[in-house]
Amino acid sequence: MTAAHGDPDLPSADQLGSRVRAARTARGMSLRDLARRVGVSPSFVSQLENNKVNASVGTLYKLVNALEVSLDELMSPTPDATAEPEPGRVERAPRPSVHDLDALPPMAWDPEEPVWPRVQRNVQRGASRAQIRFPGVTWERLTREADPFVDFLHVTYDPGSASCPEDDMMRHGGREYGFVLEGRLDVQVGFDTHTLEPGDSITFDAMTPHRLSNPHDGVCRAIWFVVARRNDDRSAALDDPSPHVTHLPALQD
Repeated sequence: MTAAHGDPDLPSADQLGSRVRAARTARGMSLRDLARRVGVSPSFVSQLENNKVNASVGTLYKLVNALEVSLDELMSPTPDATAEPEPGRVERAPRPSVHDLDALPPMAWDPEEPVWPRVQRNVQRGASRAQIRFPGVTWERLTREADPFVDFLHVTYDPGSASCPEDDMMRHGGREYGFVLEGRLDVQVGFDTHTLEPGDSITFDAMTPHRLSNPHDGVCRAIWFVVARRNDDRSAALDDPSPHVTHLPALQD
């Protein structure tokens, strides 16, 4: 299942490349600097920005971490400044309110004084979800607007697809929660692999090398949460792209 067929407001592949380039140049980062942080070649970054290659799920996570942007900033359609808010929207009291995600401090969550952005538009219609497509994998954002604390996603894994190569497992800040709706999904966390079926759920520390894959016959669809990815101070350890920090060789992250 994919969403937003023909919706002109959703980001296309060329928009993804241009947004990566815009984020890199806004931070004064060269192709070589970004490539070093992500653990890929400068040529790959250049081809990605020019829409000649696709990034895997794992590579995208490394990109957003290196660029200090959210998945929402890559997935969100261009905002319409003239659009009227939907009736019945909920607005939080300005104590303080944060509209610009880049203004959030590295650890914005304080149990005593939580910092919450306003909810401007509540409902995300199923026909107009922002999405990112990878080879065999589709992410659809389930929130109408950017949320600095959680990536709330509907994910689809086609048979034979995976979030990353077996020898380059994903690793990033935060905690992940998943619930399988349809099909089967293999989730490798560290040295353990779990096969999830419809109705099964999983929770794990995203700093542990992990990989999602579908080696089964049917399509897998699931709901996925990544909580506090941007607000986990342990992520600072991932700035060094050397294998002993970002990868568990032959295990995958």
